[in-house]
Amino acid sequence: MTGKLYGVSLGPGDPDLMTRRAWGLLQSDAYWTYPVKKKNKGSYALQIALQAGLTEPENSTELIFPMTHDREILAKYWLQAAQTVIKILQQGHDAIFLVEGDASTFSTFQHLAKTVKGLDETIEIETIPGVPSFNAAAARAEMPLADTDDTVAIIPAGYGLKMIDSMLNDFDTLVLLKVKPILDDIIDLLQQKKLLENSCFIEKAGSPEERIVHDVASLYGEKVNYLSLMMISNNHHRIRGEMIRGCRKKT
Repeated sequence: MTGKLYGVSLGPGDPDLMTRRAWGLLQSDAYWTYPVKKKNKGSYALQIALQAGLTEPENSTELIFPMTHDREILAKYWLQAAQTVIKILQQGHDAIFLVEGDASTFSTFQHLAKTVKGLDETIEIETIPGVPSFNAAAARAEMPLADTDDTVAIIPAGYGLKMIDSMLNDFDTLVLLKVKPILDDIIDLLQQKKLLENSCFIEKAGSPEERIVHDVASLYGEKVNYLSLMMISNNHHRIRGEMIRGCRKKT
C-alpha cells in the first residue's frame, strides 16, 4: 500500500499558531521531509517544529530547493525531491513536508506536489492549511488588513516598482512579500506617495527573532532578513472608495 503525502503548514514562526491537525500529524509515525537551501544548512520550517518541543525523528529527510529563479535548475531539484518522497511513499509510509506559513500561499510544497503527481498520479496528496505570514504580521503589528469593503492585494516585491506603484493606486491595503532586494527603492516610492506613515515592516513574524518597524524610513540602507514583508495602508484610496460607496447609497 502506498503512503500519503501531506503538506503540513506550521505558521510563520510561533509554534502556538500550529493547527491541531498539523500537531497531530507531526506526532504520527509519518516520515518528516523539510526544505533546505543547501545541504545541511538548516531549515526554518524544521526549527518551528522543534521550538514546539518536538524531536526530529530519525527517519526525517531534507529536500534541497536552491535559491534561484532558473527554472531549469529548479526543475532538476524538484524532480530529485519528488523521487525521494515517492520512494518513501512506495515503502508504505506516509510522508509530511514541513511548510513555514501556509502551504497554499507562495509555497515550495505546491511545486513538490505537482511534480509528485506528474510522476505518479495515483499518489494521494493533502494540504493542511495554516496561518500565512501576512496574517500573523498584521495581528502582531496591530494593523488590520481590511475593514468592511476594503480591497487587499498580496504580491512578492519582486514584481517591481512599476507594479507596486500601480497597485498602490488600486487597493486599500498592499502587502509586499520578500522585500529585501528592493527595500530602499520601496521606501523611496512610499516617500514620494506620502505613505511612509501608513506602512509597517515585519521580519520573521511570530518567531523569537521577530522585528516590527513602524518607522520604515529608518531601514534605508539596511540589510534585512529574507523572511520579511511590508504592509501599506493606502488612506487616499480608502477615502475615494468611501466616497464612491456613499454616492452609490445615495442613488
